[in-house]
Amino acid sequence: MIKLVKERKPDPVMMRDVYIDQLIELAKEDPNIIVLDADLMHSNATYRFMEKYPDRAFNVGVQEANMMGIAAGLSATGKIPFTHTFACFSTRRALDQVYISIAYNRLNVKMIATDPGITAAYNGGTHMPLEDVGFMRGIPTVTIIEPVDTVMMKGLLKDITYTYGPIYVRVSRKSTTRIFEEGSRFEIGKGLTLRDGKDVTIVATGIMVAEALDAADLLEREGISARVVNIFTIKPLDRELIEKCAAETGAIVTAENHNIYNGLGSAVAEVIAETHPVPMERVGVKDLFGEVGSVDYLKKRFNMTAQDIADSVKRVLSRK
Repeated sequence: MIKLVKERKPDPVMMRDVYIDQLIELAKEDPNIIVLDADLMHSNATYRFMEKYPDRAFNVGVQEANMMGIAAGLSATGKIPFTHTFACFSTRRALDQVYISIAYNRLNVKMIATDPGITAAYNGGTHMPLEDVGFMRGIPTVTIIEPVDTVMMKGLLKDITYTYGPIYVRVSRKSTTRIFEEGSRFEIGKGLTLRDGKDVTIVATGIMVAEALDAADLLEREGISARVVNIFTIKPLDRELIEKCAAETGAIVTAENHNIYNGLGSAVAEVIAETHPVPMERVGVKDLFGEVGSVDYLKKRFNMTAQDIADSVKRVLSRK
């Protein structure tokens, strides 16, 4: 069961702090939990785990590929390794090790990939992963999860820890917009209908969930009823829910903090093309490299605001 906050606003608590606090709690009861970090222990707050459990935390240096290999080895001995680095390095720099050493061997590694998409902000285009979901979607056995806020991060971490297999967690390090009330419950693989509507479904993930809800508010003022669905498990996708939304609302708009190619929009398009074809639009980065700027600036730069989603809804409705 989920409950939405009455007023959406920035969370005073950073995502990385909630994450590491929860991981430290889990580690009290489970000595198999191991933390690995590739020279970003302060950025990811994993230094706090090292302070608590110095014999179970390792900074491997700027060696992301090596980190994935070490994690694979630890998993083979029964440990539950959590790797940490920016999402661009978890994928581009270490993809072969993720593919061969971890996924091909069906090992139990949890890859915590921070600063996804435009949340890399002032680190700029070199550090701005707009293609990481595409990389990971193509690797069999990998589960892809994108927690929306601190409540979801806290609620999912135990399931992430004890769901066997490689799991890629795409997550902002800093403050996010609060969507859920404390006590909400989440299930890996199951999408969430956050708002009902009959004219169109907006399927969103990550930081775009708040934009999607704002877009639904804008559309309501114009008499358009928009359903909003949060797909926080991008793989495996909740195909049943996507098909149901396509059948009931007759149009789909996706919203993601990623290149529109090979991300959530592509995954949703595959499902509706195979099951219930309806008009569709995708909101996200239109096959461009990232740039330097604040997250708010970059949302406008790449046409990822609530108004952009609302405009996409109007376009897709014209094709129903």
